[in-house]
Amino acid sequence: MNIEILKRPSNSAAKVSLEAGQSVTAEGGSMIAMSGDMSLETKISKNEGGAKGFLKGMARMLGGEGIFMNYFTAGPQGGDVFLATTLPGDMAVLELDGTTSIKVQKSSFVAHGPDVNMNIKWEGFKNVFSGENMIWLEMTGKGKVVINAFGMIYPVQVDGEYIVDTGNIAAFEESLDFKISKAGGSWVSSFLGGEGLVCRFKGKGTVWCQTHADQTFGQSLTPFLIPRKED
Repeated sequence: MNIEILKRPSNSAAKVSLEAGQSVTAEGGSMIAMSGDMSLETKISKNEGGAKGFLKGMARMLGGEGIFMNYFTAGPQGGDVFLATTLPGDMAVLELDGTTSIKVQKSSFVAHGPDVNMNIKWEGFKNVFSGENMIWLEMTGKGKVVINAFGMIYPVQVDGEYIVDTGNIAAFEESLDFKISKAGGSWVSSFLGGEGLVCRFKGKGTVWCQTHADQTFGQSLTPFLIPRKED
């Protein structure tokens, strides 16, 4: 499997090239185009059926993802599938080596290889007060994971402590611990300054940040939205 990120960083798309019989799992609705002999299956879970698979799909939906996933498999000649997301921005390919895991923000997952497992990770009530989701997508196994960002995406190598706004986190390595705290020296300065709450990461590992926050963007547009008139 080869993954090429095109048109970075403002309008990125992922070109996933598969050999014969290879497959890739993608978020529902992310496909732009694909080879003519590429097969597509839409299921709640590839390896688990019945009640267990349904519960896994429901848990994924609570994490901000769709209940169904798309499974693309190349034909005898191999093929390509092009993937993109709703909001314009950057994409990145992360590599799992089988020994570590990566936690991905609800809106940042695009696709993963066949030997990567996606599980729902509950981070407890420390996320409640951040205004973000309490559930993360945990990627384990070995292979490639495609993530996206609203705006540009860039990695930060943390060795000690690092602070990131709660809405600007795309993904981070499991070696990092984090807690939610105020941005400034006091609660008053944190909120009056417009920063509010932040994530304080500790440990050694990588955080992938996005330059824009989708919730903040949505809030900035709200005053200009005109209510639809009923016919």
